[in-house]
This record gives sequence, structure tokens and C-alpha cells, in this order.
Amino acid sequence: MVLMPPTNALFAAAMERTGRRLDPYMGYNFLVEIGGLLTGGFTTVSGLESSIQLQDYQEGGVNGYAHQFPTQVTYPNLVLTYGITDLNVLWHWFNAAAEGIILRLNGTVMMLDRDRQPVSWWNFKDAYPVRWVGPQLDASNSNTVVVEQLELVHRGVTKPALALAHSAARLVKQNRATTSLKLNR
Repeated sequence: MVLMPPTNALFAAAMERTGRRLDPYMGYNFLVEIGGLLTGGFTTVSGLESSIQLQDYQEGGVNGYAHQFPTQVTYPNLVLTYGITDLNVLWHWFNAAAEGIILRLNGTVMMLDRDRQPVSWWNFKDAYPVRWVGPQLDASNSNTVVVEQLELVHRGVTKPALALAHSAARLVKQNRATTSLKLNR
């Protein structure tokens, strides 16, 4: 049995003691890397999730509930939305897949802080494009950025141990800075 360490409770107590609060990060500050390249300015990334599928088992003589057992983890496709530029790397990747040349690439979605420093990240593996959506062109609205979407099938999302350790180190550093400020007052 794996037990979760009480780190959240410990950090919450430390933050309360120092009078510091942990504000959530903003959803607009992120980068996407695919195959080792930062591939564009993305406006949205959706599908960064996973679910554990369950199988019900009705035990004979037990009518109040059904047992539920985990069977597999599933991942929806990632959908990347980005502004159209002269860089056509993602289009070429999709076009190759449409012609039967499947190039599986690993990638990372990096969440950034206000200083554009990585605070956490999620890796996806063996991805390739399965759907492209072109721009919605509208001459009556000349102030909108033209975007396209690329949908990727992949073999799972992970949050690496290094990302978890990085978050913990940032918390410790922030706690020390707050304590130091209080001591210098």
C-alpha cells in the first residue's frame, strides 16, 4: 500500500505560520515542446487529463452496492490551438501522418510563473496528429488572431518526479524568503 506523505498539510501549516498564502498560477502562461522543439505560441491546450476506468462486480448476496475495480487508465486526445504564423512545422507533421508516415514524438506542456520560469510540467509520449482544424476566416471581425488546431493521440501523460521535486523546492525557497523578511523587520 502506498501512503501519501502529509506534505500538503505541512506546507499549509508553514504558510499559515509565516502569514504567506499560495496563489494559484495563471492559465495563460505556458509553453509546449514537441520533439525537443518549442513549436509555437499556443493559445490553448486541452485534453491534459486521465481517467481510471472501472469495472463493476456485483457480489452474490450483497444488494446494497457493487464493487468497483480499476481496469485501465485512459487519456483523451490533446488539442493544441495556436496562432498561424510562417512556421509550418505542425502542418507538415500532420500532413505526413495523413500520407501514412507516422512520426511519434514525445512532448511537454510547461506551466510558467509570472517571471516565465517553469513551475510544473506534464510529459506526453508517442504522440502523433490525427486531426487538423483550419482557421475560421471572418472579414467582419478584423481584430482577431487567426488560429488553427492540431489534435494529438498519445500514450499517456505523466508528471515527472523532477517536476514534483521542483515544486517542493520552490515552496521551501518561498517559505525561507518570507521568514527572512519577517526576521529583518
